[in-house]
Amino acid sequence: MDIIRIIIAFLLPPLGVFLQEGLGKHFWINVILTLLGYIPGIIHALYIIIKR
Repeated sequence: MDIIRIIIAFLLPPLGVFLQEGLGKHFWINVILTLLGYIPGIIHALYIIIKR
C-alpha cells in the first residue's frame, strides 16, 4: 500500500498525505506547501509517508 501512496504523492501530494494521516495538521501543511511550490509539497508528502 505504501507504493501506491508514494505514486499518488508524486501526482497529488495532499492526497498522499490525506491517505496516510487524514485531515490533520500535516494535510494542511502539505496543501500550503503544494500551493507555494509543487516540489516542496512532494518532498513533505514523501517524508510523511516514508517516516511511518
